[in-house]
Amino acid sequence: MTDLVSTDWLADQLDAPDICIVDATRHHFEPERDSAAEYAAGHIPGAVFLDLLTLVDPEAETDNTLPTVAQFEQRMRQLGIDNSKRIVIYDDSVVKTAMRAWFMFRLFGLEQVYVLDGGLARWKAEDRPLESGEVSRPESSFVASFDPTRLYAKGDVLANIDTRERLHVDGRGSQHFTGEDDDPTPGIAPGHVPGSINVPFWDLFTEEGLMKSDDQLRALFAEHGVDTARPAVVSCGGGVVACALALALRRLGNDKVALYDGSWTEWGADPALPKALGSN
Repeated sequence: MTDLVSTDWLADQLDAPDICIVDATRHHFEPERDSAAEYAAGHIPGAVFLDLLTLVDPEAETDNTLPTVAQFEQRMRQLGIDNSKRIVIYDDSVVKTAMRAWFMFRLFGLEQVYVLDGGLARWKAEDRPLESGEVSRPESSFVASFDPTRLYAKGDVLANIDTRERLHVDGRGSQHFTGEDDDPTPGIAPGHVPGSINVPFWDLFTEEGLMKSDDQLRALFAEHGVDTARPAVVSCGGGVVACALALALRRLGNDKVALYDGSWTEWGADPALPKALGSN
């Protein structure tokens, strides 16, 4: 399934009337960077700014939780986005936040959603055009729908330890997964959900920041013991890089992938939940 588009493809489509380009940059681990200011200083021509920093549920117990249906619907209307558009999302973030946005858009009913492979960094490296300032589009009448099968809550993950209904794939670095390194967030226990499989997020990408080929992805998942045909639940530290795992699995034909949005930030904070150490 094609969920990635190249910079060459996007350059040829910039003037297409049904294309909507979205800057979904958020700097989770670089708080000194201001994604809104960077967008205003220079973005792909025609791109609107998603502002993932504020597109979260403020009532949720865990930071960075996905927005409510109403929040998402309002933001899409403000940005002039609806299902008649082909949506291309990009970022300039080390944690590939465009893939978080891609997952979010599909969760809430948008259908023609793609990620720019290599993001803004590749676009700039190829000396392609940028524009500054803000971009606004006519408000849309978008109505969101919600697919609950694409999300797992804490209780679902707990039950899955016994049922093994889905493979659980964790995208954190191996030293956080094994518990060798402490979690970067204070108060979060080390380790991983029992029975989960570690496929570090960075291993999905080439040194140039492109997602690996389908054959390379198949080999990577096979190396870690992941049957890419099985339904899966993906997680990470805070629900962001896990979305890249979801996109990679979908590229290989598996669209039965749910996100545990609370991820280790929620699981590791609950002393009542089981935690495993080591590589298994």
